[in-house]
Amino acid sequence: MNRIARTSAVVISIFAVTASAQAAEIDAFVSTAIKAVTDELLPPFARENRHTIVAIFAPSGALIPRLDRGEPVDVFLTDATAIDELIARGKIMPGRINLARTGIGVAVRKGAPRPDVSTAQALKRALLAAKSIGHAAPSSGSITAAHIQGVFARLGIAAEVAPKIKLAAGGPNGRVSVLVSSGEAEIGLQQVSELMSNPEVEVIGMLPTELQQTTLYSAGVTTSARQPEAAKAMIRALTAPSAAAVYKAKGLDPAW
Repeated sequence: MNRIARTSAVVISIFAVTASAQAAEIDAFVSTAIKAVTDELLPPFARENRHTIVAIFAPSGALIPRLDRGEPVDVFLTDATAIDELIARGKIMPGRINLARTGIGVAVRKGAPRPDVSTAQALKRALLAAKSIGHAAPSSGSITAAHIQGVFARLGIAAEVAPKIKLAAGGPNGRVSVLVSSGEAEIGLQQVSELMSNPEVEVIGMLPTELQQTTLYSAGVTTSARQPEAAKAMIRALTAPSAAAVYKAKGLDPAW
C-alpha cells in the first residue's frame, strides 16, 4: 500500500512573550520514536521559560534532507548514528547528548487475540498466520524498515508475507500503530515507543533477542542554530533526573 509521506509542524507551546530577553523560538527536528516523551516534557519547559518550540516530527531519513536544504533548525533529536554523521559533516556541534534506547515491538489491535511472539519460531508462526502485517515503508526514512525486512528474510518467510504487507508512511500521520488500530494490519512491527503511544493497540512482545534492533536516540545543537543557548537548555530539560520516569513510561530506557 502506498501512502503519501507527510510531516507536520507542531507548535508545542506559543505564548504572547513579554519583553523578556530570554524568551526564544526554538526550531526542533524530532524523531517520531521519541515524540511521546517530548510531548510530555517540553510544554512545561516552554511555559517556565516563556519559549515557543516549533517541532517537526518524522523519521531521521526524512528530516536530514530538510536540514540539508537549509530549513531553520536549532536542535535535532534523532538516532545517534544520524547525529554522529551530522557532526562529522559539520551540521551539528560536537558532543552529542544521549537520550534513550528503544527496541522493536510487536503489536495487535486492542482486544484482539495475542499470538505468542516470544521466540523466533513463535514469531514466524504468528506472522504466517496473520492476514496482514504492518511496518514502516523503506521510502519513509525509517531506520526500522530495512531491519524488519531482514527479519522476514532470516525467518525464511519473506516471499510468503510479501503479499500481505501494509506500509506506513512514517511521521505522526503515518504511524504503524495506526495501521493496527484501524484494522488495516493485524500485526504491526515498529519501535515499541511508537506503538505504545497509541492507546488503541497492545504491545504483545518485543522481537526475540537474536532478531532485535536497539536504537539509541540522541540530541545535538545545530551549527546554524539561531537560539543555541535555548536549545541547550531544552536538551538539559530532556535529560533531567525527573525525566527518567517519563521515558520509561513511554517504552524508552534513559541513556544519560
